[in-house]
Amino acid sequence: MNVRHNAIEAGRMTTNRMLEKTLGKEYHLRVKIYPFHILRENPLASGAGADRMSTGMQKSYGKAISAAARVKEGQVLMELRVNKDKARFGREALERGSSKFPCPCKVITVA
Repeated sequence: MNVRHNAIEAGRMTTNRMLEKTLGKEYHLRVKIYPFHILRENPLASGAGADRMSTGMQKSYGKAISAAARVKEGQVLMELRVNKDKARFGREALERGSSKFPCPCKVITVA
């Protein structure tokens, strides 16, 4: 699955905002994916004079419109380290952040 860079940033910001409000600076959040894959688009012109501007699909390399991370099933997207007594706040923050991703996510707690 492709996860676009703006979805990754939205998940990070949502998680980080809740953690800062509840825990202060007593946590360590790490985003484990990076958007290396460039998404491209070949815009086709329409309207008057479009036949002089467009090459159609002849040279259809396209312009970069976004970047995405290629994510496989079961891959770790974000990692959070908190103290045991603050684990419920960390879990809630990760659940809120996971709602920003375009895929179903699980929050796994490791002691």
